[in-house]
Amino acid sequence: MKPERPLKIVLLSYHDQNGGAAIACGRLHEALTQAGHDVKTLVQKKGGIGPSQSLETSIWKKWMTWVRFVSERLYFLLFEKDKSIRFHFNPGIFGQDISRHPALLEADIIHLHWINFGFLSIDSIEKILQLNKPVFWTLHDMWAFTGGCHHSGDCLHFELHCGKCKFLACPKSEDISHRLWAAKQQKFQYPNLHIITCSEWLGQRAESSSILKGRTIQTIANPIDVGLFKMGDKTEAKKSLGLDPAKQYLLFVAMRVNAPAKGFHYLKKALDLWVEKYPEQASSTELLVVGEISDLPTIQSLPLALRCLGIVHDPNIMMKAYQAAEMFITPSLEENLPNTIMEAMACGTPCLGFQIGGIPEMIEHQINGYVAQFQNAKDLSEGIAYIFPKSKELGLAARKKVESHYEASIIAEKHIQYYQTCL
Repeated sequence: MKPERPLKIVLLSYHDQNGGAAIACGRLHEALTQAGHDVKTLVQKKGGIGPSQSLETSIWKKWMTWVRFVSERLYFLLFEKDKSIRFHFNPGIFGQDISRHPALLEADIIHLHWINFGFLSIDSIEKILQLNKPVFWTLHDMWAFTGGCHHSGDCLHFELHCGKCKFLACPKSEDISHRLWAAKQQKFQYPNLHIITCSEWLGQRAESSSILKGRTIQTIANPIDVGLFKMGDKTEAKKSLGLDPAKQYLLFVAMRVNAPAKGFHYLKKALDLWVEKYPEQASSTELLVVGEISDLPTIQSLPLALRCLGIVHDPNIMMKAYQAAEMFITPSLEENLPNTIMEAMACGTPCLGFQIGGIPEMIEHQINGYVAQFQNAKDLSEGIAYIFPKSKELGLAARKKVESHYEASIIAEKHIQYYQTCL
């Protein structure tokens, strides 16, 4: 049913398709549009053909996008511990002021998503808040309430005040993380800022933070189109991807397969253990990987044959990959509410992951998948063995979970109800 008066909603995102947050923002755009609202998505960088509008409307603006990104990275070089954490921390000092953009001036609702990499700075977020319109911010990581890191791991400094940051070469009480925390503490205290988290886990962390403590924080999951990601014939899916119909496939997905946070090294250990203990299961099984592989020695020492599809942006090909697999394995070490788990479950593919972030909220242990103890390769291998003979049964339960919890119209309605309470 169409609303009496469509809301004018502006979504803001760094990118339109690269990364889980960008994909989630695009899906929300579609869900809110289907619900009858007037939705615009403004992005700094556009790579797809979807409805989002790029703010890079001239060569000069494209040049300035690059300048802001490089300036942010060069600035952090002065402080970073080493290059391995270079993109784990964003200062949020460089950004553009879009507060006078016509779409924002006309909007009923302004809704931020992932806005780093020189898109919006701490100061430019404050300028948007100063429009005195309802501003919602879906947190896809912890950056909004830390001194700069996206995931703090076991560090709880954000609960009191940041400082002595483990990502810095010279951590001190009043280091750059403390100064950035203080800036957010001052500039994010507007009553028209409303926080949404995709997972209860992130919501609990936000509520315990000194920056967001005392605010109403609503947990609303990301939406998914259950008509696009759906169950299908496994044999046909294998054939469409050029896979062997007689083989069984374990699926791993990551934009950069060897990124430490994606935990591929734990998957390798788990596969070694599983092949040794359950050779009858492993005898006709291969590993199917979606993503970019940069460390060939690691891949070459796997105990299973490897099939790699490379980086995939086409959702129909991703759907076939999920349908072809006996299970989807995500040994990530830091996660919020992974789109990949939601997509796999929608395709009737049971999932296996560590007990971290929002993963246990999605995977119900031994009901629609398996939740392994964090960083425990042995338990991960037992999860493979548990799911293997029960893949169809667990997959049906996974599909039902997605239909009842994450279906796009359900998530759109939750957002609309939250918007309307703040108008």
